[in-house]
Amino acid sequence: MRAVDRGELIEALKASGAVRFGQFTLASGQTSDIYVDIKRAWSDPARLRVMAAALASHVGGADRLAGMELGAVPLIVATALLTGHPYAVVRKAAKAHGTQQRFEGEVPSGARVVVLEDVTTTGGSVVETVQVLRDAGAIVDRVVVVVDREAGARERLAAVGVTLEPLVTLSELRGARS
Repeated sequence: MRAVDRGELIEALKASGAVRFGQFTLASGQTSDIYVDIKRAWSDPARLRVMAAALASHVGGADRLAGMELGAVPLIVATALLTGHPYAVVRKAAKAHGTQQRFEGEVPSGARVVVLEDVTTTGGSVVETVQVLRDAGAIVDRVVVVVDREAGARERLAAVGVTLEPLVTLSELRGARS
């Protein structure tokens, strides 16, 4: 597997239009001068391959990969194809029918799971993902994210015993504005 450096990842994100500068209102209601939409990058196979290779280099000793629907799904699948790790996809809400599971895929009790995420801001949804997996018996102590917006996710995850490993930070994207 080929190593991917931060500069290559930043260029892939910028070239896809995933990083836009201007004035934006985020889902949280906050405003920002930069908007990051990883979906614009993962919809292109070549750029998805770059992100998956970068994520794969952080998987380490994990038994499985996991992440929340929708943004993380292509990242999880592409990374699993590169690493051979099985994976689980956490639902935003339990199914209202059938097994009413909160995730798809196996999560054996005691499995070391690394969570993959597209973008973190305050960390609310990724903390929820971690909790769903822990409730299933998984050991989750790391989250690898393509872009950390540096708005509290690291601290929020640390409060629940999880380390955030960003591939790129918002500060780095701002520095690569030109």
